[in-house]
Amino acid sequence: MRETTIARSYAEALFELGEKHGRHEAFAAGLQTVDALLDSDRRIALFLQTPKIEASVKKQALRDALGGRIDPLLMNFVQLVIDKRRQRLLQAIAREYRVLLDEKLGRLNVDVTLARQPDPAELREIADQLSRVLDAQVVPHVRVNSDILGGIVVRYQDRVIDGSLRRRLNALRGRLLQTKTVASA
Repeated sequence: MRETTIARSYAEALFELGEKHGRHEAFAAGLQTVDALLDSDRRIALFLQTPKIEASVKKQALRDALGGRIDPLLMNFVQLVIDKRRQRLLQAIAREYRVLLDEKLGRLNVDVTLARQPDPAELREIADQLSRVLDAQVVPHVRVNSDILGGIVVRYQDRVIDGSLRRRLNALRGRLLQTKTVASA
C-alpha cells in the first residue's frame, strides 16, 4: 500500500474521532504542532524513525516534547501511530487531515503566483475574487516569481489558470510568427 494511502487512512480515522468529539480544530492545531516539531530539527524525526529505539522511549520523548500543547486524544493517536511503527507518516497524516478538514469546511487551498509580493489589501481582494469565482472559501498561498512578468497564475486541485503576462506575450509571439509564416508562403 502506498504511503499516501496509508496516511490518508490514518487521517480519516482521526477525522472520525474529531467528528465524534467535536475537536477538529484542536486536532488540526495539534497536528500542526507535531509537524512543526518534526520540521524544526531533523534529529527528532530520525530519532522517531530509528527502529532500535523502543516505542515506549519514543512515546515518552514526544510526551515530554509536546507536554500539554496538544489535545490528549491526539496524543493517544500519535502514540498509536508509533506503536504501529508508522511514525514516518506523521507529517503526511497531518497534511491529509488538513485536506479533510478543508473539504468539510468548504475551504480551498489555492497557490497564487504573482510577479511581486502583494500588500495585504491586494491579497484580500485576490482571495475575495477567487472565492466568488470558485464558489469556496479560498485560502491563498502566495508565491512570488518575477519570471511571469505580471498578472497572476492560480493553481488548485488539478487545475491551472494562467493569466500571466509571460503567457500572453508568448501567445502573441506565436500568433505573430504564424501570421508571418502564412504571409510569406
